[in-house]
Amino acid sequence: MEQNGAPEQDQAAQADPASKPDAVPGMEEMLKTAELKAQEHYDAWMYAKAEGENIRRRAAEDVSKAQKFAVERFSGEMLAVMDSLQAGLAVQTENIEGFKSGMELTLKQLASVFEKFNIKEVNPVGEILDPHKHQAIGMVESGQPANTVVSVMQKGYTLNDRVLRPALVMVAKGKE
Repeated sequence: MEQNGAPEQDQAAQADPASKPDAVPGMEEMLKTAELKAQEHYDAWMYAKAEGENIRRRAAEDVSKAQKFAVERFSGEMLAVMDSLQAGLAVQTENIEGFKSGMELTLKQLASVFEKFNIKEVNPVGEILDPHKHQAIGMVESGQPANTVVSVMQKGYTLNDRVLRPALVMVAKGKE
């Protein structure tokens, strides 16, 4: 019986090829599938590459604009100081006290702008010389310890605790 049953199964399988349990796709189908997948991956890669380039370009534009307009707020505040200086120079007065009071008001405006933007004055009289904040331009005889700031020739300034300009100072000589 076994011998008779086997040929019948083979004939049924040959008659209906779709009924094969392990039907293997043809090489052409596999190639087409692989080509479609490859094209999908290539398209996704090109999209990602273009998106990356767009992000870099936008970031470069943002940085450029930030650099270009970084001082816009500060500049707007400084315009009021400029207006005060110009108005003071335009006034024809023979009274030095009036001129001086105008200059003092303008200086207060400027100090207010500096305070708003965290620009601080460095006036180190009596401090030990700090080469990060001070620039010594000379030494003088003094009763103070060596390298102590005796006088300030030009005040220094910091912006958010970063030195914009070091103070030009005279320091005490050491005792010999």
